[in-house]
Amino acid sequence: MSVTFHDLSASTELPADLFKRTESDLSFFVEKVKPIIAAVKEEGDSALIRFAREFDGVQPESFSVRAEEHEFEEAFARVDAEVIEAIRFSVENVRAFHEAQKPEEMWWKEMRPGAFAGDRHVPIDAVACYVPRGKGSFPSVLIMTTVPAVVAGVPRPVVITPPGPDGRVDDATLIAARLVGIKEVYKCGGAQGVAAVAYGTQSVPKCLKIVGPGSPWVVAAKRQLSNLIDPGIPAGPSESLILADDSVNGALAALDLLIESEHGPDSSAYLVTSSRRVAEEAIAALPGYWDTIGEKRAGFSRSVLGGTHGGVVLTKDFATAVEFVNQYAPEHLEILAEEPMAVMTQIRNAGEILLGEHTPITLGNFVLGPNAVLPTNSAAKTAGPLSVFDYMKRISVGYVTRAGYQQLATKAKRFAEYEGFPGHALAVSELRDRLLKGENHD
Repeated sequence: MSVTFHDLSASTELPADLFKRTESDLSFFVEKVKPIIAAVKEEGDSALIRFAREFDGVQPESFSVRAEEHEFEEAFARVDAEVIEAIRFSVENVRAFHEAQKPEEMWWKEMRPGAFAGDRHVPIDAVACYVPRGKGSFPSVLIMTTVPAVVAGVPRPVVITPPGPDGRVDDATLIAARLVGIKEVYKCGGAQGVAAVAYGTQSVPKCLKIVGPGSPWVVAAKRQLSNLIDPGIPAGPSESLILADDSVNGALAALDLLIESEHGPDSSAYLVTSSRRVAEEAIAALPGYWDTIGEKRAGFSRSVLGGTHGGVVLTKDFATAVEFVNQYAPEHLEILAEEPMAVMTQIRNAGEILLGEHTPITLGNFVLGPNAVLPTNSAAKTAGPLSVFDYMKRISVGYVTRAGYQQLATKAKRFAEYEGFPGHALAVSELRDRLLKGENHD
């Protein structure tokens, strides 16, 4: 399969079709998830076990929905020590980043003499972290979703993830959970997993929020159940843009174009450049790279970069390339340019921006520190990466002293009278003054 080449060099017009993602139309999935959700609501664990066999191919006759202690211990025994060390390294960096991000528990300010106002930051009681598995194993996603939960102080952070055919959770994912400090891991993925934490089952606790990326099935279930559980930031199939100027080696740009395109056929990935040389070098380099990464991932990458949601985009000039980025609002943006920091100042919409030839998306996905769960499907126009703030809520706090009360009461009474709220006005009238003095109200 050849690479899709979008030659826009003759015009500054940007075709709307290039901005579509696979999750743009979820109507098919919305209908398909309805009976799955209904079954979990009615049957609880029984439905989860049935779907694990039907959708995940679980074979063992005995199957527990919750990962048991011996499964964690066995995972450590099976996984290579260097992989465990890489997981530990990632956890340390991601924890350090989110600890620096965490707000102070409370702040307030004297707004007027004797009148104070501020915020308290309080963790959400129970949050579910979704870790996908359909196209691979992703301990990195567990780290990205659970570390900020622990740093935020969530009392009950839980993980839901699809089981493998052996009825087990991926070993490295269990190791990551243990190193982060997560005690509850449940073997339920897809729409049924979302339903489980929305309603609660005999084993799976009902949660207030769910975070983490997933397939269109997961995204559709989140939307269907958004009246019961906060669906968090939109985090669907992977997507990336590599923005390159004429200083770049096209083969290097192609190398980084592989990263998100190998996630699966529902991913989106473009190289965007105003340099025909860079575009041609990238297109020429890709087949050789595909030959080295194995048929499964190469097949995914070919389908993305040779399909309708990926490829190479050649623009008329670099300003148009930048505008393409801002309209697309990618999950991942990598800037390969002579002056990447100068280019960054022109970017308004992106989930993350990785700067320069030594900062490939791979580092951001696994070990750099910032969160790699990012808004997809253009949601980066209004939303940012998963953060400590997604696991906390703000509670406004106010306190007015006797000395500070009168000035505020006078102004508030005028507002209440103008807006037609006599009860509001009465609460800050002379009646309050008399009651505070212990006088009776006639």
